[in-house]
Amino acid sequence: MIINLKNGIDKLLFGMKQKDVEMLYGKPDKKFEDEDGNQIYLYNDKKLRLTFYADEDFKLGYIISSNPEITILDKKVIGRNVDEIKNDLPFKSWEVETFDSTENHFNESNWLILQTEYNEVIRVEIGAIIKDNDEFDWKFK
Repeated sequence: MIINLKNGIDKLLFGMKQKDVEMLYGKPDKKFEDEDGNQIYLYNDKKLRLTFYADEDFKLGYIISSNPEITILDKKVIGRNVDEIKNDLPFKSWEVETFDSTENHFNESNWLILQTEYNEVIRVEIGAIIKDNDEFDWKFK
């Protein structure tokens, strides 16, 4: 599964509606609503958690994955040392937040989070980019 920075992951593009995703992957294994009214889809076999934003007409805006086949710029991510991955990537601006045994390494320009535990990446989060006028840069038309 390829992370397409600023666009999505695999065949998924930010801005897709639930019906578009279901045409690609079928019905989710689980779906629920979060505290903000967003719709969440879980695909167990792909290890994907998809968030469709309620205040954006339920467009796909956020993706979380722990799929061991995830790649960023042709490099596998899950299970690798976070510093090695960050050194391999062409962008160098990272904010790090620590939560007990995990850390989030966040690159704002690509809205990318590498979550680590014991210095190894355990999951990747990617979100739709927000343009200068505070609107999302939807990739799916």
